[in-house]
Amino acid sequence: MFARTERLLLRPGWLEDAPALARAIGEEAVVRNLARAPWPYGMDEAQDFLGRPVDPAQPSFLIFARTGGAPRLVGGCGIAPSPEGPLEMGYWIARPYWGLGFATEAGRQLVRIARAMQLPKLTAGHFLDNPASGAVLRKLGFRPTGQIAQRYSVARGRDVACALFEEGEGDGSDVVTPMRGRIDSDADFREQFRLIAA
Repeated sequence: MFARTERLLLRPGWLEDAPALARAIGEEAVVRNLARAPWPYGMDEAQDFLGRPVDPAQPSFLIFARTGGAPRLVGGCGIAPSPEGPLEMGYWIARPYWGLGFATEAGRQLVRIARAMQLPKLTAGHFLDNPASGAVLRKLGFRPTGQIAQRYSVARGRDVACALFEEGEGDGSDVVTPMRGRIDSDADFREQFRLIAA
């Protein structure tokens, strides 16, 4: 499955992406914000990740910027079960691309894909010391549940406080229109998604 946005291409990762993946994610400032990625993160870890079987009901993508020349690997996103059980959206962006809106742009597309696949309502979370991720979630129409969970971070080797979010109408702290209402009425996207997935 592939998906495009104005600036990005989302596609599954392939083994030949391992060198680019190791370079993009292989920085402690990136990995420490993720629950499942180890630190240090090198070629072996990239090959292991890319070699895992993928559940088609839990889409996972590498994110490539497709502007200004050849596509560049700038991050990753996907949907997987959370430790609490419900499906959870996650994402990361390589440090050189922070602040460019790529997480929001990829996240919007991932939510659209989830709606087209008729997946249940998504959850999400961010470590408390990574508030920028909370801002992205609010822009995507997620709202804080008010719950803080202790999530184990493989890179940090310990439990870290994580703010939990759920897909909703936002908390009013951001002027961005929540995506859910726009996505539900997007029949053209559903048809495009059906054709891509076929």
